[in-house]
Amino acid sequence: MELSTIDIAIFIGFITCVIGIGIFKSRKEKTSEDYFLAGRGLSWWLIGFSLIAANISTEQFIGMSGSAAKWLGLAIASYEWMAAITLVVVAFVFLPMFLRSGIYTIPEFLEYRYNEAARSIMALFMVLIYVFVTFAAVVYSGALTVQTLFGGQEIFGIAINITTASWAIGLLAAVYVAFGGLKACAWADLLQGSALIIGGAIVVVLAMKALGAATVETIPELANIESGAGAIARFTELNAHKLHMVMPRTDSEIPWTALVLGLWIPNFYYWGLNQYITQRTLGAKSLSEGQKGIVFAAGLKLIIPFIIVIPGIIAFNLYSGDMKKEAAGDNTKVLAAFAEVELSPSSAKIAFEFDRDFAEMYPEKATAILTFNSVVAGTEFTDETDTLASNKLMLGAIKERNAGLEKTSRVKVQTTLIGYKYDSAFALLIKELVPVGLRGFMLAAILGAVMSSLASMLNSASTIFTMDLYRKYINKKASQTNLVTIGRVCVGVFAVIGCLIAPMLDDPKFGGIFKYIQEFQGYISPGILAVFVFGLLVKKAPPVAGVVGLIINPVVYYVLAKALPSLAFLDRMALSFFCVLVVMTIITVIKPLKEPVKLPTNTNINLESSSTAKIFGVVIVALTLALYAYFW
Repeated sequence: MELSTIDIAIFIGFITCVIGIGIFKSRKEKTSEDYFLAGRGLSWWLIGFSLIAANISTEQFIGMSGSAAKWLGLAIASYEWMAAITLVVVAFVFLPMFLRSGIYTIPEFLEYRYNEAARSIMALFMVLIYVFVTFAAVVYSGALTVQTLFGGQEIFGIAINITTASWAIGLLAAVYVAFGGLKACAWADLLQGSALIIGGAIVVVLAMKALGAATVETIPELANIESGAGAIARFTELNAHKLHMVMPRTDSEIPWTALVLGLWIPNFYYWGLNQYITQRTLGAKSLSEGQKGIVFAAGLKLIIPFIIVIPGIIAFNLYSGDMKKEAAGDNTKVLAAFAEVELSPSSAKIAFEFDRDFAEMYPEKATAILTFNSVVAGTEFTDETDTLASNKLMLGAIKERNAGLEKTSRVKVQTTLIGYKYDSAFALLIKELVPVGLRGFMLAAILGAVMSSLASMLNSASTIFTMDLYRKYINKKASQTNLVTIGRVCVGVFAVIGCLIAPMLDDPKFGGIFKYIQEFQGYISPGILAVFVFGLLVKKAPPVAGVVGLIINPVVYYVLAKALPSLAFLDRMALSFFCVLVVMTIITVIKPLKEPVKLPTNTNINLESSSTAKIFGVVIVALTLALYAYFW
């Protein structure tokens, strides 16, 4: 896609404005409280927009719209609509406790409730997840958008690809957060949050218009729809099988059981205990301002699926052929490897995996791969009609056998062969539909959303490392200036690490960027949530219960992933959550505290709750339930 002079001017102007305003607004920061918590002076409207901008990134524009393009459809919107209810709970249950205790970080709260070890373990977990998973994944998703739109072109002699785009995006985000801290993030988020909502709305309108103008030649399924039907009628008819919230119990990503419990775990962890989100609310000037800001963000969450999920569904209607071509390009190397060993499976040390789309689109090739894998596994398959299920059994047998072999003797499973590259859905809409003059704004809105999320992650990771690890174990007498300096150094180091990892995520074996992020969150989020909930409800839970709860969750989740690979990761989260609660209950029964723990009280902030926020919170919960009832 080519950019006109006006597109380039709009893009450069917007990004310059975002960085400039962020740095300008935070120019007077001197203390660690100024840098990490914006001097605890954020207003509700700034908090609300900042929460949304920090949350919505190419993780959603690319990952969520990509998940909507495949079989999940509107069901993926549960991440957004359930978040609206979660936010209301966070505003009136979690936030009062956090502001009352006067904490800088969420791990710090664990020290007050349990002990120093619990704080340190959680801090280490969160830094690792932020840098190696979340930050790297969002950098990659932004780079993927840039490559899809401008891949093959050069700027100042530098080729645009996943690697160069990753470095440009990651380091650009690091610049203004290193200088300005949380206040820079919040003011930049105000611009970027507004732009991404406007940009998403533009894409919805253009996508609907294109669908209304499509012909049978471009979408053969339109032959089954009454002629003269409008865009909305066409959308409804073409995608009736995707416009519901409940998936089968056997679904690998969002089974209906996840709506009962599994999906609530990442939601409450993310919105209530996730530092790069809660850091905005910890910087509120009062409890009332924080609550109003969170409820405002909850209201905005209700409209997000209409500007992200709906376009993803339409993208598949319009451009499934393009997604197929991109997938074919990704499959080239793996199919070439298969061609080399196809005739000698008995001596091969590699096996091949494919997804359901590949099995349906290329049945002969899928059967050939299944036959090959059965020889490698030394197991006969019994169901020739379901190559996908049979191949999973073959791969399971191979993995079991690998466990007992030396590393050099193990069979290596190749990158998954895919039928469609769903993660390209939103980028294709921009590339094909957005006219010259608006492309610069759309690119700025999407990359602005990326930078907003990345800046938030970098700021929070540096806050946790500085306040929970550096000041606690490395330099207990660090000055305010030293703490701010360490925070800025961390931003740079973490950004470099994330940019090195990001290009590796281009491998389809990760199953889509949205799934990649959520899957890895399972190693920490159920345990952290269980430890917090148990500690707040069970007043006599001993410190060791919190430490053990945090440590065993990754072990339990890993064991479940290996023992029950077909179980959806959201259901694994639910089981891990309950296992941690059971262990903590046993420990508490054996060794309860004699007296309940008393949490500290911060007297430097107004802790009066907001009655206005309560009213709107009830309204938002009612609207969320109405949306579920309508699309159930």
